[in-house]
Amino acid sequence: MLVQFIGLGYIGLPTAAVVAHKGVHVHGVDVNTRVVETINKGEIHIVEPGLADVVREGVQSGKLQASTEPTVADVHLVVVPTPFKGVYEPDISFVEAATRKVLPLLKEGDTYIIESTSPVGTTEKMAALIFRERPELKGHLYVAYCPERVLPGNVLYELVHNDRVIGGIDEASTKKAIEFYRLFVEGELHATNARTAEMCKLTENSSRDVQIAFANELSLICDKAGINVWELIALANRHPRVHILQPGSGVGGHCIAVDPWFIVADYPKESRLIGTAREINNYKSFWCAEKIKNAMLEFELKHGRKPLTALMGLAFKPDIDDLRESPAKYIAQKVMQSEQDNFLVVEPNIKEHSVFKLTGVEEAYENADIIVFLVAHKEFKTLDWCDDKVILDYAGVFKRN
Repeated sequence: MLVQFIGLGYIGLPTAAVVAHKGVHVHGVDVNTRVVETINKGEIHIVEPGLADVVREGVQSGKLQASTEPTVADVHLVVVPTPFKGVYEPDISFVEAATRKVLPLLKEGDTYIIESTSPVGTTEKMAALIFRERPELKGHLYVAYCPERVLPGNVLYELVHNDRVIGGIDEASTKKAIEFYRLFVEGELHATNARTAEMCKLTENSSRDVQIAFANELSLICDKAGINVWELIALANRHPRVHILQPGSGVGGHCIAVDPWFIVADYPKESRLIGTAREINNYKSFWCAEKIKNAMLEFELKHGRKPLTALMGLAFKPDIDDLRESPAKYIAQKVMQSEQDNFLVVEPNIKEHSVFKLTGVEEAYENADIIVFLVAHKEFKTLDWCDDKVILDYAGVFKRN
């Protein structure tokens, strides 16, 4: 068996490496030549615990190889981005491009699976495209959708142990896709149809977004009321049937901050709570930026000089290097719009950034007048509270307002 992955990013590469680790030959495809060259050297281009070892093992054993071009294979997985176009309108052009890329190579008995987060009906659209261009494959190609559901920083474990929802365009496709996932998934495999599997992924992340929005809205209320939101939530969660999540500087990543819009775009009248939650979480980032600018102005008025402000964290969540849809990055850009001087930007999980000049954790914390925690990285939690500094904690590092 040869399994082909179209897309070698945060999900595609770890999944390809895990499949190769099970002894299956894997052909990975990516449009980025640097990514392909890096992988073929047995190295990785993303940060994920344990991934480097698994990729190196796969390449050295000959089970894993990467290319910029697809090949004839038995199983084809589409694991490419699904960004926005226009005003929060899902863009499935990458999925279609990947499908068209493998379309001439598909053969009778192949399995085609989409893992990319997609609007409801995408799998059926791609199946219609395939059968329109290759009518001889109709009834002889297995087409299914199976969303990933992993946590950055724990991807390798969760790829194997988490349950998966698998939905085909017909019963035969569902069964065939389940056969493939049984090669490496120890969690339970739940059979459904393609549309339900697509909506399941969107529902999971929308649910998280709504719950976070409640915590973020609560933090806005508590700020006005003069209440420590961290203490309040801890006390409320002592109720046996209450579990409020933690507020933050917003919501980021290519899942929770994106997927709810896929539902809102297709069902705008029915998804009012989901849409409002997205607006609240986006507003929290804007609110944080305004609070920072006000704190800087107050410092300048009080001391007669501009403060040196440290922005602590750029990633969308703690202890990863992923900046996609990051509220911390948005906030940094927002407060640095008018001037780039008098700022120290800290992100311990990346070595360099094309826009921001990065500063070390200790150096920034020691020298800055205003400390702004935007992400609760573990390196920040080792720092001691300083009474002689203005500390704005939007990530719960110290859990003080």
